[in-house]
Amino acid sequence: MPGIKIRENESFDEAYRRFKKQADRNLVVTESRARRFFESKTEKRKKQKINAKKKMLKRLYVLRRYESKL
Repeated sequence: MPGIKIRENESFDEAYRRFKKQADRNLVVTESRARRFFESKTEKRKKQKINAKKKMLKRLYVLRRYESKL
């Protein structure tokens, strides 16, 4: 869990900014959003399918770019 120690002569805004940066680096907000709702098996499979399709299209794009340079 992120935490900070407030320095001398540091305003609340500066300390809050440092805390937000640290929380972003540790992916606290992202993980909490991902765990907020229950995800059924069908939804997980659907997401995996979408990700697989994106990955395939990306590889195809890179391959076509490479072939066009030859």
